[in-house]
Amino acid sequence: MVLLQQLCDFLDVLCPAKLAESWDNVGLLLGDPRAEVARVMTCLTITDETVGEAVAQRASLVVSHHPLPFHPLTRLTTATPEQRSLLTLAGAGIAIYSPHTAYDSAAEGINQQLAVGLGLTQIAPLIFPEDAPPNTGSGRCGSVATGTTLGMMAERAKQFLSIRQIQIVGKPDQVVQRMAVACGSAGTLHAAAREAACDCLVTGEARFHSCLEASATGLSLILVGHYASERFGVEKLATIVQSEFSGLTVWASRDERDPLKWH
Repeated sequence: MVLLQQLCDFLDVLCPAKLAESWDNVGLLLGDPRAEVARVMTCLTITDETVGEAVAQRASLVVSHHPLPFHPLTRLTTATPEQRSLLTLAGAGIAIYSPHTAYDSAAEGINQQLAVGLGLTQIAPLIFPEDAPPNTGSGRCGSVATGTTLGMMAERAKQFLSIRQIQIVGKPDQVVQRMAVACGSAGTLHAAAREAACDCLVTGEARFHSCLEASATGLSLILVGHYASERFGVEKLATIVQSEFSGLTVWASRDERDPLKWH
């Protein structure tokens, strides 16, 4: 028998809440810590599709990277998709845990996985929070092999993330020596990337003016899409939880899809 509290304790160690951004909402967000858990589903975001899958597959817990609720609630009705999802999951006795930015910044979190997957060496956090455990922090930076170009790194990103198209800011034949990575919407970290002597930043998405500013300062960008920059991390999280709790059934959502499509 595994209790929800035991799972939360494990996730709290893997993704310490002190690593989360101040604006974030991480940890156990819905559920009774004393409840038994048998089936766990990880996903990037709680949507109609992932809620439907969790209910149909009789999940006990959904570990959703993006938190729900995120903002404080003054009421809980069927007025919005988010509130409907919460009511449905609560009615089915399904708990919600979100690691979000704590998982992004963890020692073996999404940004570390991304840096390793892209082949970076001498990897270190891009931003070191005060009093944080070793090897933790926002983003990652590291070195790339001599002679590597922006175009080559773009192809490597597509291969690692299993995507067909990405966006770049910069010239494909530009030589890249030092690279920063930051999953999700991290285009605003271009200043931190430059301060770390990086000439390229890989992230999920960036605002138009952030792209212009990066270009003007000589920093190349590789934009892989928000979904692609994080989805692999929730798949990895499912394997981590399964390894720790062999008696549970753990899987990454099979119905979740990137809402953005190339046309």
